[in-house]
Amino acid sequence: MTRPSQLIHPQRAPAPTRPAATVLLLRDSAQGLQVLMTRRSMTASFAPGAYVFPGGGVDALDAASHPQARRRATQSDLHLTQAIAAIRESFEELGVLLARHADGRAADQHDIAALDRSAPFTPQCQAQGLVLAADEVFVLAHWITDRDLPRRFDVPFLVARMPEGQEPVADESEQFEPIWISPSEALARHQAGDFFIIFPTIRTLERLLDFTLVDDVLQACAATEQPLWTSCPRAGWLAGREARYMEHEQPFGELAMTSPDGQIVHTLDWQAEQPVALLKNVMRLTAPNPGVMTGPGTNSYLVGDPNTGYIAIDPGPADPEHLERLWRAAGGDIRHIVCTHSHPDHSPGALPLQVLCANKPPILGLPSAPTARAASEFTPDRALLNNELLKLVSIGLETDLTHTLKVIHTPGHAANHLCLVLIEDGLLFSGDHILNGSTTVIDPPDGDMTAYLDSLDVLNAACTEHTIQFILPAHGYVMGGFNGEASAAITHLKAHRLKREAKILKAMQTLPEGTLEDWVALAYDDVPPRMWPVAKRSLMAHVDRLKSLQG
Repeated sequence: MTRPSQLIHPQRAPAPTRPAATVLLLRDSAQGLQVLMTRRSMTASFAPGAYVFPGGGVDALDAASHPQARRRATQSDLHLTQAIAAIRESFEELGVLLARHADGRAADQHDIAALDRSAPFTPQCQAQGLVLAADEVFVLAHWITDRDLPRRFDVPFLVARMPEGQEPVADESEQFEPIWISPSEALARHQAGDFFIIFPTIRTLERLLDFTLVDDVLQACAATEQPLWTSCPRAGWLAGREARYMEHEQPFGELAMTSPDGQIVHTLDWQAEQPVALLKNVMRLTAPNPGVMTGPGTNSYLVGDPNTGYIAIDPGPADPEHLERLWRAAGGDIRHIVCTHSHPDHSPGALPLQVLCANKPPILGLPSAPTARAASEFTPDRALLNNELLKLVSIGLETDLTHTLKVIHTPGHAANHLCLVLIEDGLLFSGDHILNGSTTVIDPPDGDMTAYLDSLDVLNAACTEHTIQFILPAHGYVMGGFNGEASAAITHLKAHRLKREAKILKAMQTLPEGTLEDWVALAYDDVPPRMWPVAKRSLMAHVDRLKSLQG
């Protein structure tokens, strides 16, 4: 795990969370799936003026009301309590009653009129012979309020079908202006600036775009009895404004590493002029070579500090201005230059960077194989051994400070590819083996799909051995920082590769006499056609692997 001493920003404990529950009341309409939303009071302490789904805090009476509710056999006690809270809040805020009589009849307007919305809820239902329809309420998602906010809640987002024959009536105290609206319309109006909704509402509405009918939503939730997603978002600065991200989104890991407690302190804008401090002992400087294959550019990393000197990882292309910025960021004190592999956006800058340094640090890596293309020919000053350790040690300080990089050979993307583990801080520098936002190209003959997948297994084992939380790729933001940490990203990546391989095999079986172009069109039908020439390289690697597996 990252050493607290290497964090850039002082940490503070996030505010504790409070249990709450909210419910999306859904209906089918001629316009498609619609959800009931209301506007919060302008004086509310949380999200004033925002359009929301009805809900509120979970109280002790909700947990004590289990005997007054119907439940599914697979519904846990926690989910039952949350469903009761959501049913209560729906009634108190909107006069919607999810309840039934003993004979199974749904509650109607007569039952609603007999209840006082400001009095204790479940005792009134019991007196009227009503049982809460908690079995008709399902868990859609689990949201935990962002760590940077002063008021935080732990909230299941539940779903239920709107009872027939009932009309919502806002309490005109906490909630106003109930409205039935489709997810697409709500999002469009928010974008236009006349329908204010907050981040969890936005993301939930975006997920609802995948569903056509209420039954589709309820069946998806009933299938697992678990949230379809869980999120505690993180925020950073982008283009001068706060920007929030869920765990599956590209910047999340970088925000988790740079600010574990969730303070909004890290800037996410891509630029090539200044180094970006990720930790006290890790800086990133992105080369000015953005493109289809390089994303925002090639990331060069400096590991170390002014007392230990620095190791430069992937100096990038031979761009004089980029290399001078890298040299200046290290104060000229670069002890080693390491290239993860020899592709032309990674290694050509090594020699001119070495020339800039007065101490002429050695260029380290693995020599390119005979299978490498001419533009990727590379001969280091010394070849790195698998599992070799490169150490930087402080001199003259009261307490020793060491930064140790462990070399791991990872052929696959290139025959001479390697990754590096910063042991003391649980970081993996993945070169092009693992990228953020895209899958790396495996280009035979220097690229090999079987070797690539095997190397993923090696990296996964290293994550366990060294408790690696974060992956620092050669292109894109830092990855990781959610459940399973870096290992989860690697497992997901391998599963994605094997899923693609299954599509390729199916394409080959469907068109046994087909060409690579024919197979790409079938196996990469979810990829824009403009990318098919690039995808064809990886397809060839999969075809070679499939042929070898078949003997």
